[in-house]
Amino acid sequence: MKSPFHPVPSGDRRVGRLYLEALRQAGHRCEVVSDLRTHLQEPTPARLADRRRQAAIEVARLSDEFDRGARQRPDLWFTYHLYYKAPDWIGPPVCQALGIAYVVAEASYAPKRAGGPWDAGHRATREALMMADAVLSPTKLDMACVQPLLAPGACHTLVPPFLDPTSLAAAAGQRKLHRQHVGRTLDLRGDRPRLLAVAMMRDGAKLESYRLLAHALGLIADRPWDLIVVGDGPAAPQVRDAFAALGPRVRWVGAVPESELPAYYASSDIYVWPAVHEAYGMAILEAQAAGLPAVLGDVRGVPDVVERDRTALLVPEGNVQDLAGAMRRLLDDEPRRREMGRAALEFVANHRTITAAARAIDRVLAEAVLAHRDRHAP
Repeated sequence: MKSPFHPVPSGDRRVGRLYLEALRQAGHRCEVVSDLRTHLQEPTPARLADRRRQAAIEVARLSDEFDRGARQRPDLWFTYHLYYKAPDWIGPPVCQALGIAYVVAEASYAPKRAGGPWDAGHRATREALMMADAVLSPTKLDMACVQPLLAPGACHTLVPPFLDPTSLAAAAGQRKLHRQHVGRTLDLRGDRPRLLAVAMMRDGAKLESYRLLAHALGLIADRPWDLIVVGDGPAAPQVRDAFAALGPRVRWVGAVPESELPAYYASSDIYVWPAVHEAYGMAILEAQAAGLPAVLGDVRGVPDVVERDRTALLVPEGNVQDLAGAMRRLLDDEPRRREMGRAALEFVANHRTITAAARAIDRVLAEAVLAHRDRHAP
């Protein structure tokens, strides 16, 4: 997927950076040795052949650099986020050439892709997982699909999505100040509950989520609320069209630097997102870290980044009526909103910090090196 240094913000880039920081906090020296992105939007033969050719060039380059001592020989290789659209064609052959452990974070495996147009990426992902010495899975759903592929002795650990909550928790402590500032900036009334959505605007699942949200909000137009939307992207015109009937109750912020996000979270009352096909959603975790309750689609890994009914209300994926009903219940119940917000702050601080993740990842890496030695001992 995206390099941690890719210029375009995304959840994928954000999580890649968090893994790098967690590894460094655990005392490891990390080096991003390849920026090649194997991700394909469509599995055309020409594009697939080009990606494999580029990957082979990277393997040859890295193998040569390690052999010549131009790069320090690593103890292990760490690959983040591989699946049938973004297989790892670099890590496995480099690990085999160097005789080092292979560790994977956030891998997903979909048996239904076998034999179809994505079969090459599907098989490559399967082969990579079969040789992995350790896998870090962010959700229970990923664990269930990956586990049957792993070799005996391979370490498989649930490491739920995590973040550094410092700036978000600090913003929550200055909620009144941020609420006033954002209210003046966006010309919002201070007493109306504020809903917040933070997401890129692109075709597919993101656009479908925005459209579902707009539909659900139309069903509760009789309630007092304003919606703040943070995000931008190529589907922005279609997103704005979806909300056109809601008029000035929707405030468009556009893309903002990561450093400015805490203010928008802290100034709001409820985080709302249908989460169509969402892997888990880092923005959901960020919202909770700033003390926001959430109304979300009950999708894939979303239950792994919240505490059901304590920090978030989850509704069936794509169910507009239930989404509207859940938002209505929280809009009508300010004490419950406040209690859920306090629980969300506590949940992230106690269970989803980068510090806790760094300790867990450190243990897995140590086990991976030992597992590799045991598996390949003469």
